[in-house]
Amino acid sequence: MSTQASPETVAPRDGGDGGVPEPSPTAGRSRPRQRRSGGWFVLPFAVCFGLFMLWPVVHGIAMSFTDESLTLAGTSFVGFDNYVEAFGDAAVWNALGNTLFFTLITTVPLVLIALGMALLVHTGLAGQWLWRLAFFAPYLLPVAVVTLIWQWVYQPDLGLANQLLNALGFGPVGWLSDEAVAMWAIALLTVWWTVGFNFLLYLAALQSLPDTLYEAAALDGAGAWRRLWSITLPQLRRTTVLVGMLQVLASLKVFDQIYILTKGGPNDSTRPILEYIYDVGFTGYRLGYASAISYLFFALIIVVSIAQLRFFPRQEG
Repeated sequence: MSTQASPETVAPRDGGDGGVPEPSPTAGRSRPRQRRSGGWFVLPFAVCFGLFMLWPVVHGIAMSFTDESLTLAGTSFVGFDNYVEAFGDAAVWNALGNTLFFTLITTVPLVLIALGMALLVHTGLAGQWLWRLAFFAPYLLPVAVVTLIWQWVYQPDLGLANQLLNALGFGPVGWLSDEAVAMWAIALLTVWWTVGFNFLLYLAALQSLPDTLYEAAALDGAGAWRRLWSITLPQLRRTTVLVGMLQVLASLKVFDQIYILTKGGPNDSTRPILEYIYDVGFTGYRLGYASAISYLFFALIIVVSIAQLRFFPRQEG
């Protein structure tokens, strides 16, 4: 005996529009509630970001248009006078030149040496853990420890550097007291200290390369050098761009090791732009002028970043 379903059990509950179920009356009400609950989770970060990022930036920009000082109670608006003075300040250009020179002599070695170290470890040298530890361990040291070590290395009479030169028959060098040598000495310190991070990035990139490429090249009779130039280096192009961009930005912001070792000397030959900003603001007490210089330097960093992105376009795939 067959039964026929009633229309109520078969007909879709869609108001006659083809089987699409009607939305629940409470569905629209839950969305604003979800948005409000999500806002509470974002609020702590938003408050911290506003207090410690946005407000200092806005306050610093406003300060750069004043003559605010640590020694004066009153502050007056001076317009663009601080910026005009900065463009005509020879000390600003000298410090900026030192910064750019330091960036140039550290970026290239920090890319090439890190790549070489990663290739050596990736080839399967004996004692892998020891090589990785030796290459990366200096990066874990704080700047105070690093500068203390290299102060002894560069010590004029008993330092390791001059002892080696004496053993080779050369005279002693004023590593931190000679204007022509001091910046190179700090660059050597920086390379030894920070190359481990770039080495880690390259090593991770090498370990992610597919083995099928090397197997196919080996079947075609390609040697080790051909595989390096035709497979490894092209595959590392994106990592090289990343390392280069990070290194340029980090070198432009150099401050700690130079301030501890030489305080910008001798004769301001190693003083970077950030140290000059510090000296103007906290030694010369001219907060308004220091703010103007800092935002000019910030604009330079933005220009360099955009230029790098245009010169090294991001590759897809």
